[in-house]
Amino acid sequence: MSGIVLSNAVRQNLSSLQATADLLATTQSRLSSGKKVNSALDNPTNFFTAASLDSRSSDINNLLDGIGNGIQIIQAANTGISSLTKLVDSAKSIANQALQSVAGYSSKSSVTTTIAGATADDLRGTSTYSNGLAQSIGLQDGQGTPGVVDGDTLLGGVAATKTGGTVGGSGITAGTALSALGANKPVAGDTMTVNGRTITFASGGAPDKATLPTGSGVEGQLVTDGKGNSTVFLDSGTVQDVMNAIDLASGVQKVTITGGDATLAPSSGTAAAVTSNALVLSTSTGSDLSISGNNTLLSAFGLNSGATGAGTFKAERTASPAAGDGVSRANMIQADSTLSINGKTITFKDAAIPANADYGFGKVGSQNIITDGNGNSTVYLQGGTIKDVLTAVDIASGAQTAPVSNGAASLAVTAGSEASKVLSGGQLQISSGLAGDLKISGTGNALSALGLAGNQGTATSFSVARTATAGGITGKTLSFEAFNGGTAVNVTVGDGTNGTVKSLADLNSALSVNNLAASIDTTGKLTISASNDYASSTIGSTESGGKIGGTAASLFSTASAPVADVNAQNTRANLVTQYNNIIQQIKTTAQDASFNGVNLLGGDTLKLVFNETGKSTLSIQGVTFDPAGLGLSSLKSGKNFIDNANTNKVLSSLNTASSTLRSQASALGSNLSIVQTRQDFSKNLINVLQTGSSNLTLADTNEEAANSQALSTRQSIAVSALSLANSSQQSVLQLLR
Repeated sequence: MSGIVLSNAVRQNLSSLQATADLLATTQSRLSSGKKVNSALDNPTNFFTAASLDSRSSDINNLLDGIGNGIQIIQAANTGISSLTKLVDSAKSIANQALQSVAGYSSKSSVTTTIAGATADDLRGTSTYSNGLAQSIGLQDGQGTPGVVDGDTLLGGVAATKTGGTVGGSGITAGTALSALGANKPVAGDTMTVNGRTITFASGGAPDKATLPTGSGVEGQLVTDGKGNSTVFLDSGTVQDVMNAIDLASGVQKVTITGGDATLAPSSGTAAAVTSNALVLSTSTGSDLSISGNNTLLSAFGLNSGATGAGTFKAERTASPAAGDGVSRANMIQADSTLSINGKTITFKDAAIPANADYGFGKVGSQNIITDGNGNSTVYLQGGTIKDVLTAVDIASGAQTAPVSNGAASLAVTAGSEASKVLSGGQLQISSGLAGDLKISGTGNALSALGLAGNQGTATSFSVARTATAGGITGKTLSFEAFNGGTAVNVTVGDGTNGTVKSLADLNSALSVNNLAASIDTTGKLTISASNDYASSTIGSTESGGKIGGTAASLFSTASAPVADVNAQNTRANLVTQYNNIIQQIKTTAQDASFNGVNLLGGDTLKLVFNETGKSTLSIQGVTFDPAGLGLSSLKSGKNFIDNANTNKVLSSLNTASSTLRSQASALGSNLSIVQTRQDFSKNLINVLQTGSSNLTLADTNEEAANSQALSTRQSIAVSALSLANSSQQSVLQLLR
C-alpha cells in the first residue's frame, strides 16, 4: 500500500474534508457544553480568569448561610426583648396597683401636742381680739349737721330738695287734674325715666285691683309694680299721682301691696309737694334724683326750660351744707359697692330695707341690714348708717353673732370679743373678733369712703391681727432632722412675718421638703406625721431620721410607731407574689431567646463574616437580660410594697429596665439592618461574579449553530468533490485495461 500515490486533487479534497470535520467537532462540542472555552487549551486567559471568578462566587455563596443564621439569631433576640418589655410593663401595672390600693397603715408615725385655741389659721394658741383704726372720715350726721361722723351718720348722704319751674296753668295744687296742665299736658304713651325706673302715662281710668297682675297694686290713678315702675292713668289722674310715682321711683317713698291695694309710706328724703305753682322734689338718702324724658312732657311739670327734644332734671344729695370742713360727696358710699371680710361679703344697695326678710334671711333689729345667717349681709343705703356698716362687719368677722330665725336676726356681742364702734375723733375702730385675723377688701368706693384705706389700711385692703395670749407657742422653734432623705426643717412660730410660721399652710409648706405633714383638729391638737409615701417609717428612728428638736420639742409627744393595716398589707403581699411570678418569667424568657445555640440575651457574642478573606466581619456583643441584668429582683412580702416610697423605688427600677430594653432593641435593629444589607450585597456580588465568568467562557449558541450548519454543508461539498476526483482516476484505470 505504500506504493499508492494519490492525486493532488484527491489529496486536497481529503485535507479539506479533515479540516471541516475538525471544525464541526469543535462547534458541536461548544453547542453540547454551552461554553466556548472548555479547557485551558481553548483560551488560557479566559479559562483561568473565569475559574477565579467562579471560585470567589462559590466562597461568598458559602458565607450566605452564616449570614442568614445571624439574621435569625438577631431576630430571636429582638423577639425576646419584645416579650421582656411586655413583662416589665405588667410588673409596672402591679406596682401601680400597690400605689392605688388602700394605704398599708391605719396610722402613720407622728408627734402631737395640744395648743389651746390654736386653729388652722393661727397655730400660736389662744388669741384675744384686737382693734384696728381707720382713717378719720368726715361725713355728716343724720340731722345734716356738718362735722365728724358718729354711729348715726348716713352712708348715702343727706337728702336734698330741688324746686322745678312754674307748672303750666295757674293755681296748681297736688290735686290739679293732669288734663288742666295746658298745651303740654301728658298724653297716652308718654314716658319719663326716674333713676332707671319708668313712669308711663295711659288713657282711661285705673283698672280694678282684681284685674292687676300679681305683685302690682293701685293707689288713686297710679298702678305700681312694687319695684319703682308705675303707670299713671290720665282720665282722673292728678299732679299728686305723678309726684307719688316720682317718689316711688327715687326711693323717697316705699309701697306695701296687699290684695291689689298699694299703700305708700315715707322711706327717705321728703315727699314731693307743690309750692307756689312749682313742684318741689327730693332725693333719697341713697341716690341722687335724675329724671329724663321728652322736653314737652317735662315742661308740663316745670322740670325743664320748655325746649324741644330730650330733657333732664337733676337733684343731688348733699354730704355737707358748708364748705371747707373736709366733707365731700366722695364720702358717700356708691350703690353696689362691696366689702369682703374673711371670705364674707357686705353689699350696699340703693334702696330702702324690704318690708319682709323671709326665706332664711334675717333683718337685724331696727337696723338697715339683712343677713343670711352665714356672715353675708346687705346694707341698704336709704337710711343706712355707719352703725349699720360696723354691725355687718362684726357679723362677718364673728365679733358679733346674728343667728337667723323666722326672718329675724338676733344680734349679740361674742363672749371675749368687742363690737366695732366710732371713736369721738371720727375714726372707725374695727374689732378683729376671735375667729381669725381680720382682712377687709372691697369694690367700688366703700373702702375709701369709710376711711379703711388709711392708717391700718392700704389702697386695696384693711387688716387687723389678733393678739396671742400667754401659754401658746409664739416665738418657739421647732426642728426636724432630715427624714428619709428629705431636707432638715427649722421653723419659728410667729405672726407669719419675717419668715415665721403662723398658719397650718405655712407649716405644711415648710415640712413638705422633709417628707412630713401637719394637721390640726377643732380641739387645737396639732399632729405632725410622716407623709403617705413614708407610712412605714418612724419619725426619729435610726433608719429613717427626722429627730425632733427646738424649744417647742418638749411640748410634743414621743413619736408613735406606724400601725399596719392587716387587710391592706395582705393585699399588698398578694401583689408581691404576682410581681415575683413575672420576675421568674423574665428570667426564663431571656434564656429561651436563642437560635441555633446562640443567645444574644444570654451574654453570647455573634460574629459574622462577610467576605472570602475573612477581613470583613461584624461582631455583636450580647447582653445578659435576666432580672439581675435588668436591675430587677424578687420582692419580699412585708418589706416591699408596704408603702408608697418603697413602691416608687420598685417603679423606678422598672422604668430603668424599660429604658434599657428599648436601648438594646434599637441597637439590635441597627445591627439587623447592617446584616441584611450585607446579605443583599453578597447575593448581588455573586451574581456579578457569575455573570463575569459566563461572559468569558460561554458560547454564543446562535453563532455556533450557524457555524455547524455551514460546516455540514462544507463537509457535504468536500465529499462530493472527493467522489468526482475518484471518478476521474477510475476512468484512467479503465483505459489501461
